[in-house]
Amino acid sequence: MKDVSIDTITQAFVDYCAKDTDPRTMFVLTKMVEHLHAFAKETKLTHKEWTRGLQFLMDAGKISDNERNEFVLISDATGLSSLVDMIGSQHEGTSSSVLGPFHILGAPDVPVGGDLKKDNDGATVVVEGKIRTPDGTPIEGAVLELWQTADNGLYSGQDKSQPEYNLRCAMKVGADGRYALTTVRPAPYKIPDDGPVGDLLRATGRDAWRPSHLHFIIVADGYRSLVTEVFPSDDIYLDRDAVFGVREDLIMEYIEQTDTSLLPRDLEVGTNVTVPYFKVDFDFVLVPE
Repeated sequence: MKDVSIDTITQAFVDYCAKDTDPRTMFVLTKMVEHLHAFAKETKLTHKEWTRGLQFLMDAGKISDNERNEFVLISDATGLSSLVDMIGSQHEGTSSSVLGPFHILGAPDVPVGGDLKKDNDGATVVVEGKIRTPDGTPIEGAVLELWQTADNGLYSGQDKSQPEYNLRCAMKVGADGRYALTTVRPAPYKIPDDGPVGDLLRATGRDAWRPSHLHFIIVADGYRSLVTEVFPSDDIYLDRDAVFGVREDLIMEYIEQTDTSLLPRDLEVGTNVTVPYFKVDFDFVLVPE
């Protein structure tokens, strides 16, 4: 490699790699390096700028721990997480959206109609819908997992005052594919901006706000798993989500109600809800593997 130059270094990298490497691994890494080299040449990247970039990555590693992954946050805040989601969900089913950094394994099982609101502040929200195929067939035995912020914009795990697994659950649907639960309306919140991602946002004139949303993971045998979020139509941050997670088909309506006779009959809390309450109807469409 004595003749390495600006024009030949990218090909030199490709030629130097072992030829028996897994083809997909080789393809992805080669393209990554090609684009990195092209970026450096196009911007005429300086030593000072690249050193700052490396420091940004070092800072992300230092601030990351078991409860906070700054690298996931970088992927989210640059739109890369959402782009990968969109590439992987070009089908007839419900769009995927970002997982986010606040998912916790082991959410408690609750039956259809279960109550998550409990003693949480905020108006009661009744969320109901079906898990189905694109042609409307219910998917029996699908398992739905939900998590969200409390009324103060914090998730359990962030907020020491919240019980463990507050506003989190797993639910298995029956033959009709229907799910239902009572909860509270989640609040908009800011993604963590006290680290490198905050520096990135401020450098680009952006803020850290996310619209309020409910997170879902839905799995069913024979179907592609879905990781997504659902957003209210009236949220002020809907068009400026810090992590680019909003999709047209993931927008829901909160319908204010005062008539408790309209409540689903299998709610754990019966008709013992705050009034007015809010009703959300949202179906999830899964596609076969």
